[in-house]
Amino acid sequence: MKVIKTKFEDLYIIKQKRNVDRRGNLRETYRKNVIKWNNLIFHYATTSKKNILRGFHFQTKFKQAKFVSVLKGKIFDVVIDLRKNSKTFGKYIHNILSETNSTSLYVPAGFAHGFCGLENENIVLYGISNYRSKKNEVGILWNDKKLKIKWPVKKPIVSMKDKNNITFEQFNNLYL
Repeated sequence: MKVIKTKFEDLYIIKQKRNVDRRGNLRETYRKNVIKWNNLIFHYATTSKKNILRGFHFQTKFKQAKFVSVLKGKIFDVVIDLRKNSKTFGKYIHNILSETNSTSLYVPAGFAHGFCGLENENIVLYGISNYRSKKNEVGILWNDKKLKIKWPVKKPIVSMKDKNNITFEQFNNLYL
């Protein structure tokens, strides 16, 4: 495993070795002795079809660090820095995470996370540092004009819940 720092404090890209043979493949997705800076307490997985866009999700209380890894497929993954004292506050970074590039992302608490499925079936595994608190879940609009995110899909499929997320400006007014 190779840990790569980004320009965002405490946000890391993790390159893993993928071993492939005629039977399939094997890949270590997580090693505590390599990824020492986290405290993951549970995992969950999502399955998304092509052009499904999820996000941007975060919690206002009980903030969550996330370890994001794609077990099958490929996603366009985006995180937004919501830490008001950060040098990169309000900025975003995107990465392609896929089964074949064996790349994962460690996202510290204080970021909003979203992604768009790029293949017919995309299975995303999350390691999370805090339990879900439904009453503290919030989302930022995926197509907020101020963020200027260039998604690779012209007409993504977005849930009604995510269509009703708040703007980044509303986030600033409500939570900072």
